Amino acid sequence: MTRPPGPGVRDPERGAGTILALGLAFAVVLGVGACALVAEGFASAARAALAADLAALIGADAERGLRAGPACGAAGEVARLNGAELVACEIERPGQVVRVRVRVSAPPPLDAVEGRARAGAPP
Repeated sequence: MTRPPGPGVRDPERGAGTILALGLAFAVVLGVGACALVAEGFASAARAALAADLAALIGADAERGLRAGPACGAAGEVARLNGAELVACEIERPGQVVRVRVRVSAPPPLDAVEGRARAGAPP
């Protein structure tokens, strides 16, 4: 059996729970921050994919003559309206298929995210 410390002697384990609780709180805050960063990365990737899909679709419509103007010009405009930047646009098959690549900026710890899409006339 251990005896309680005498007068004037400090318990060496006094305050250990406080340090443990602070460490646990720090770990939880760090985990929540990491999850938020991953979620923002997924959201940026989804925005890039959506912008690329829409830009490719409008580009393919313009290439097929269903919309006035050049295919890559229309794709660039739609990408800009969706908060993206058109990085590359290529007419894969003239009058049929357009391939685009767009870039969406992400928050500072992350880099820009790219989305790619291809659209054209139905087979």
